[in-house]
Amino acid sequence: MTQSRTGAHEASEMQSLSWQTALGVTLLMQTVAAFLGQVLPVLAPLLTSGAGVSPQGIGYLSALTSFGTVLFLAFGGPLLARLGPVRSLQLGTGLAALSLLLATSGLWAGLLACALLLGVGYGPTPPAGSRILAATAPPRHRTLIFSLKQAGAPAGGAFAGLAIAPAASAWGWPVALAISLAIGLAACLVIAPLRPRMDVERDPARSVHPRVLFHPNTLALPMRALRSDPLLIPLTGLAVSFAVVQGCLFSFGVTFLATDRGLGLDRAGFAYGCMQLSGVVARIGLGWLADRTGRPAHNLTAQAYGAAVLVVAFAWIPDGASLPVVALICGAVGLLGASWNGIYLAEVARLAPPELIVDATSGSTLFTFLGYVAGPAVFSILVDLIGGWRLPFVLAAGQLAAMAAVQTVLLLRRARSP
Repeated sequence: MTQSRTGAHEASEMQSLSWQTALGVTLLMQTVAAFLGQVLPVLAPLLTSGAGVSPQGIGYLSALTSFGTVLFLAFGGPLLARLGPVRSLQLGTGLAALSLLLATSGLWAGLLACALLLGVGYGPTPPAGSRILAATAPPRHRTLIFSLKQAGAPAGGAFAGLAIAPAASAWGWPVALAISLAIGLAACLVIAPLRPRMDVERDPARSVHPRVLFHPNTLALPMRALRSDPLLIPLTGLAVSFAVVQGCLFSFGVTFLATDRGLGLDRAGFAYGCMQLSGVVARIGLGWLADRTGRPAHNLTAQAYGAAVLVVAFAWIPDGASLPVVALICGAVGLLGASWNGIYLAEVARLAPPELIVDATSGSTLFTFLGYVAGPAVFSILVDLIGGWRLPFVLAAGQLAAMAAVQTVLLLRRARSP
């Protein structure tokens, strides 16, 4: 009886927390985690040159970062349950920040290790954020609130492009990495006072022994959660396809513009910042629209078609184009190609039973991050084989359009079924 009362008290404590405070915490950590994850792509022309590898080598670093996130999503469930969402966010972001010390070596091996740990550190962000918001967000504004939180991802990338790229040009990339590290650690300290109220549902007795973390049952839980609703798997498939496109844009955007289009690091960083900032605005606006229409799956499908067209336009930015033209195209592609995440995560949280939200989010996001792994890795291979950038971008756009067509068929069948 006492244990039951304690559990009820803990749930009440979490629900009594204002959704504005919950959103503030999750938005801050989403922004900082995304910022740390974009430091390597933004500094790619300098880092790859210093390490003696080709510019498209950044694709392998981005793929390794996403693979690190997949590892946490696959096996980190017990750790999140033991620590609670806020402590998990702190430890993940702290790990990501400290991993930048490995990049300061300038060695390719150091960059590879840094990329993997950046991904592991980002891993708690989706499930921990979803758990906090699912317990506090008003149902009628759920998609908008999740989209506001996910707006932190492009906001972090925009900050990396608009601030870290100029800092590296002015003072060198080691100083830019040091600034990034300090920002990550500061964010961990800022949210520390809120942990007692937001980690009330954690399970201190949950084992985190390696035998438990890496047991097949740990991986099976997120997979089983995806079968809790028939709509979760097709939704995840569309998210994977979006992730391939976004992974390629974010991994190669600066390098493509700086080396192939001749913009230089500062101007390419500015254009990349425009791509990210438009994603911020779009995630909020499209999240609001999804709440109003009540048909988020249809919204995402239409968005996929538009994003595919704009990715092709990005690949065909003409030589010698002015910075305003490049920034406009980058902003347009970011508007639709980098604004799907909040709607998708809100749908996962809506479709999954309350007790399976963390597992369903982990499972769905795990597959999504496999898209982030495969997209940049295959893109790098294609650039090496073909010797050009346009066809790989077109192929990325084509697979998104194809998945949107599949989703359209599924939605039409579902609408006709009694």
